[in-house]
Amino acid sequence: MVNRTGLSFEERVAQFLLEGGFLTEQQVAQAHEGVSSDGTGLLDALVSKGMLAQETLVTVLNFQLRIPVVDLRHVEVDPEAVSLVPEAYARQAVDGAHGSPDTIFVHTGTAPAIIFPRKIGGKTGLNSGKSSGKETDMQLGAIFPQTEIGADPAAVKDFAQAAEAMGYDHLLVFDHVLGADPSKRESWDRPYSHNDMFHEPFVLFGFLAGVTETIQMTTGVLILGQRQTALVAKQAAEVDVLTGGRLRLGIGIGWNDVEYEALGEDFNNRGSRSAEQIRLLRALWTEEVVTFEGRHHKVSHAGINPRPVQQPIPIWLGGGADRVVRRIGRLGDGWFPQFQPDSEGQQRIAQMREYAKAAGRDPSAIGIEGRVSFTEGGPDEWAKKAAAWDELGATHLSVNTMKAGLKGPDQHIEAIRKFKEAVSG
Repeated sequence: MVNRTGLSFEERVAQFLLEGGFLTEQQVAQAHEGVSSDGTGLLDALVSKGMLAQETLVTVLNFQLRIPVVDLRHVEVDPEAVSLVPEAYARQAVDGAHGSPDTIFVHTGTAPAIIFPRKIGGKTGLNSGKSSGKETDMQLGAIFPQTEIGADPAAVKDFAQAAEAMGYDHLLVFDHVLGADPSKRESWDRPYSHNDMFHEPFVLFGFLAGVTETIQMTTGVLILGQRQTALVAKQAAEVDVLTGGRLRLGIGIGWNDVEYEALGEDFNNRGSRSAEQIRLLRALWTEEVVTFEGRHHKVSHAGINPRPVQQPIPIWLGGGADRVVRRIGRLGDGWFPQFQPDSEGQQRIAQMREYAKAAGRDPSAIGIEGRVSFTEGGPDEWAKKAAAWDELGATHLSVNTMKAGLKGPDQHIEAIRKFKEAVSG
């Protein structure tokens, strides 16, 4: 480990990136050319010269160095406070390999400056290239049309690359391993059957890792209870490594007992196992060797290798039952709520935040992802719904183009283009 004593903040971050294999010594040397002798502007140079993806830098700052990255362009800042900042950023030094939890970046209007998003991780979201009057800090996602995209790898690639090119921040993928045959059931009122196609999320993300560069991979949600926890930890870590830290793991307990039966997991205790699964996932992602003994899991002095870029990978939860909302407030990094952005939804979010406070957590650190269906009217209605979610405090927003009568990948691609234009200009 190189001694970082005497290095500036940006030089310390660059050294950490170098040691972690994100940069080469030649890249760091090239980036140093033309920047201040004290290293100010080094990170800007690494990004602007294409040596380091901004997504990777933000991920490392947030999840490895534990430095919250904040953009205050859209926040009222006391001019006197800003004037006290001697350089382009307000910052604190990195202690060894760890950042201070109070460290922030403040954009003062002084160039050059990397403009980071006012949220944890990710890109600038809807702030990119939008017209005035549509400002929002929500990250925009496209829901992968699982049941309608088909099995052609080219179609899968085209949709993901199109979403990335349009500036979508994340691709959200649903999950089912097996579909039941309704003709063999006395009654079946569930939304999916064996006739509905579902690409397996982790394999899909592994494929997309090689054909995309910046878009985040998100499960919304992965049915965690029907899977072996250690295997999920391994698969998720591998996706995070191959994508350079672009995985957000949304989890849920599911409703399809057919899948639990076939996969050899207990459908009846899936909820009670969830919290323990979350704890074990985080331990396996952040500790070299894990010893864990819970009610449902036992790991004896073992670990996964490689561990993920993000340590830990963000875990978001789906569902709306009160016990799930309590779990989100206590353990979740974010929530995929299943309600509309109205007064009732506002009350549910307020309740989750109360649970978070009771657990000694900062409620504002828990993300919320709203959802809009392409079938809900047209551009004006989509923009109103997006604004409603923004007003409710959502950090993310995704659009679902399935069940809208669209055929093939081209029509789904055109649909997400229209939606993005409507909500971000």
